[in-house]
Amino acid sequence: MSRSFFAFLAGGIFGAGLLVSGMTDTAKVQGWLDIFGAWDPTLAFVMGGAILPMAIAWRLTIGRTPMLGGSFPAKPEIEFDRNLVLGSVLFGAGWGLSGLCPGPSIASLSYGGWPHILFFVAMVAGMIATPSLRRRLDTLVAER
Repeated sequence: MSRSFFAFLAGGIFGAGLLVSGMTDTAKVQGWLDIFGAWDPTLAFVMGGAILPMAIAWRLTIGRTPMLGGSFPAKPEIEFDRNLVLGSVLFGAGWGLSGLCPGPSIASLSYGGWPHILFFVAMVAGMIATPSLRRRLDTLVAER
């Protein structure tokens, strides 16, 4: 079997998990983010169900290679800088306003109607525009 098949299978399982867990339900996500209002803590179990197995999986990959070839990505350097803060703020604002982030927005394209399609188009436009905006910000900071 090919890598593409397993990538398709993993993506399908991931999308199904997002759907079953409620991560594609914008009202549920916004309820999770509304900590001072009608807070819905159920997505904490979804996060725990994702973070704990991944932490274990990352530990188990040390010194190993993937079964289908290639290599596991290196551990990223921890850099707390302007780009991280700005990206986090923009991601959080988009997530809070829409109740969607990249994975769930893709998973909801087939049933979410025009609001989900509009969010997806805006998200992709932001991803395309970000490198040039980042270069412009870096230039402005360097000019000071």
